[in-house]
Amino acid sequence: MSSSDKRRRKKKKKRGMSTGAKVAIFLVELIILAAAGVILYVTTKTTETGKVEIAEEDIVINDTVKQAEETTMKGYWNIALFGVDSRQDQLTKNTRSDTIMIASINQDTGDIRLVSVYRDTYLNLGNDSYNKCNAAYAKGGPEQAINMLNMNMDMNVTDFVTIGFQGLIDVVDALGGVSIDVQDAEIEHLNNYQRSMFLDEGGGGKLNDNIVPVTNSGLQTLSGLQATAYCRIRYTAGDDFRRAERQRTVLLACMDKAKTASVGQLTEIANNIFKEVYTSLDLNDIIALLGDISKYNVVGQDGFPNESLRATGSIGSKGSCVVPVTLSDNVKWLHWFLFGDENYQPSQTVQHCSDKVYADTHTYIGN
Repeated sequence: MSSSDKRRRKKKKKRGMSTGAKVAIFLVELIILAAAGVILYVTTKTTETGKVEIAEEDIVINDTVKQAEETTMKGYWNIALFGVDSRQDQLTKNTRSDTIMIASINQDTGDIRLVSVYRDTYLNLGNDSYNKCNAAYAKGGPEQAINMLNMNMDMNVTDFVTIGFQGLIDVVDALGGVSIDVQDAEIEHLNNYQRSMFLDEGGGGKLNDNIVPVTNSGLQTLSGLQATAYCRIRYTAGDDFRRAERQRTVLLACMDKAKTASVGQLTEIANNIFKEVYTSLDLNDIIALLGDISKYNVVGQDGFPNESLRATGSIGSKGSCVVPVTLSDNVKWLHWFLFGDENYQPSQTVQHCSDKVYADTHTYIGN
């Protein structure tokens, strides 16, 4: 038996999932990422381009979490979703993660909760250096970004999916666009981002050279380029916090559209973006499970740090950062939000990180 086979069997035993259940969960998560059926369908017929094996021993999971996996976290599967600021398919590292999310799935009920981790949050990067958390992906790829999430938040993430701008553009277009309620204040910025993304490609590449400006507010169908530009807006009320909300809005719109997609449409998506997705997932024959998609629903979404437990400030040479006040309190909130644990006590690792974040930032934010 190969080492990868042993790892798959070990992970399967740990999570207590049947093969069918595990593949079904994979499907749901990729739909949430707007890659519904993409990799899943293609890997039944092609090689494993875009797939990476991360050694289990290289993933950091705090001791307290290992205990929680048998109690409050039991029955949940958590996956990291990364959207990177890359127009040239550079998905492995050397590019900061524009989007960081944790998707938590209750395997018994099919309920899913999404948490955006604000990219400018001041955290341990997974190597005992502290900076904006989106630098973790740039420095060490998905492995370091996963460790950053696990160390600071007492999570047990071992799997991830990464997609770039072009991948999201292609999947939205293949789905026939997505319905988004555009506000008046967003129109100018949405159109500016369309133009800047096109120019960054040198006026060519894969981006549609027929840019269609959005001219009116209200609920409307956005194209791939329009929806991706909408995800990037940060210059309205709410700043980067509102941008993270927009990103979740687009992903949920993609999920709704993908739930109604035919096998033919999913095949088209696969052909468009297979090479534009980077993932750790083991993907097998799941076409027969497509009919189960409708039982999975996103029942909650929020951002980390929580709105009532965060501050912002310019932290010396690190620049403008989002500061968890305190990190340990935010981790307590996170475990309540994801797992319903009202009495969670953060690990010593989280408390150490929390103390360091406070020491580095309290003089800048007045706490």
